[in-house]
Amino acid sequence: MFNLNKTIPTPKLWSKKKSQQRRSPFFFLSLFLLSLLFLFFLTFTSIPKSLFSSSSSKITALSLQSPHCEIRISGEKFLWYAPHSGFSNQLSEFKNALLMAGILNRTLIIPPILSHHAIALGSCPKFRVQSPKEIRVSVWDHVIELITSGRYVSMADIIDISSVLSSSHVRAIDFRVFVSSWCGLDLDLACCKESNTQPTYLVDSLKQCGSLLSGVDGNIDRCLFAVDDDCRTTVWTYGNDEADGALDSFQPDEQLKKKKKISYVRRRRDVYKTLGPGSKADSATVLAFGTLFTAPYKGSELYIDIQKAPRDSKIQSLIKKIEFLPFVPEIISAGKQFAVQTVKAPFLCAQLRLLDGQFKNHWEATFSGLKQKLDSLSQTGSRPIHVFVMTDLPQGNWTGNYLGDLAKDSTNFKLYFMNEEDSLVTETAKKLALARHGLRFGSSLGGIESTDTVAKLQKHCAPHILPDILLFIEETICSCGSLGFFGTAGSTIADNIEIMRKFGSCSNQREDHKMM
Repeated sequence: MFNLNKTIPTPKLWSKKKSQQRRSPFFFLSLFLLSLLFLFFLTFTSIPKSLFSSSSSKITALSLQSPHCEIRISGEKFLWYAPHSGFSNQLSEFKNALLMAGILNRTLIIPPILSHHAIALGSCPKFRVQSPKEIRVSVWDHVIELITSGRYVSMADIIDISSVLSSSHVRAIDFRVFVSSWCGLDLDLACCKESNTQPTYLVDSLKQCGSLLSGVDGNIDRCLFAVDDDCRTTVWTYGNDEADGALDSFQPDEQLKKKKKISYVRRRRDVYKTLGPGSKADSATVLAFGTLFTAPYKGSELYIDIQKAPRDSKIQSLIKKIEFLPFVPEIISAGKQFAVQTVKAPFLCAQLRLLDGQFKNHWEATFSGLKQKLDSLSQTGSRPIHVFVMTDLPQGNWTGNYLGDLAKDSTNFKLYFMNEEDSLVTETAKKLALARHGLRFGSSLGGIESTDTVAKLQKHCAPHILPDILLFIEETICSCGSLGFFGTAGSTIADNIEIMRKFGSCSNQREDHKMM
């Protein structure tokens, strides 16, 4: 109902209000602009931050988390890379990484040992490989898994690199120490066994930092240079007389080009000229490679062809040193102990790879080669012949093949083998877990205050699960076989054992046998 007592404005009053509106022409305009600003503010704050994912915003955020990204402390520069496949391939890449770090005068970030087949490269001869960026991201994700699950074992926990570092050829830092300092994270929290779950923010931050160091968003001036040249386009050389950028002798053939629709051209490039002083890469604190795996192929090398450095005595010395990198003393001691206390006689080592990859199709050739070796020993030596068998074929599957025949012929042969459950293996694994050789690298690295970080990591980051070291002890035992060695053709494990024998990894043990 209307209020009849309400006073109705007179025309004069209406006229007065209209005159006031005319005296404020910007009133509604100002109100409109303020409303727009208010709406913009509400909209901006409600948009998920993930939508603002340009490379510049990511880099800015990560730079704030990584104080060492923008300012190089004490001029220190680092090199990291993405290993792959089994241990023997990873060891080969580690040697190449030491070489590259020496040539480029960078501190090598020592990686962990990755789970067998966790990371696959592909095929360089077929020009079908993961890109460097892809493999860096895959490796980083796997390393996070190793850390959070308590299965992290550094390459330096297994391989003794003290002689290389003590000679000042190369500097090195443990991956965990580097990441803790670089990413600004308490990495010890990620592997703390007192808690069943790791903080979500920590894992997310690790992935974000890994994204930066993997070059997902490209290079960052004076911070990161990600090398995206791989075996499809590049063969790294150093200090030779050939023209930088010359064509390599191995190129994809015309049939492959048409079938796979590829147009790669492989060029030989001097790594020092391309990534060393004066280059854009040299100004970056971190130089990130993909894989550093190489192998001879059709008269060339797949990725790295640096066999010698006659013009650089320091690098030439480094090349000789890394040809053979021994296992740490705990592993060497265990291998020798088995040879002396268990075999107690001269023996032949038979390394038989029968189940993995291409090897499962070559049993006949492998067994035939072993039989020839044993027949030769039977003609010249006493019986029974002692044989240490190193194989991936479970003993329960020996029946019906040559291994089963050898096991039954106890008059002529006596076989020895190891299992993961053997006390010698488990006790050695416990010693390695306590020794933590890898964390010795980085506590006094110039410019990075990492002493406290190392102390925390040593306290909290011992493996929750004993490291798998059976392979390493077996290789050491094989290096002690004074009656010789039979290895599976094409196996990188056999190649590594041959190198160990060449450099007398068990020379003292052989002297012990002579005195027996």
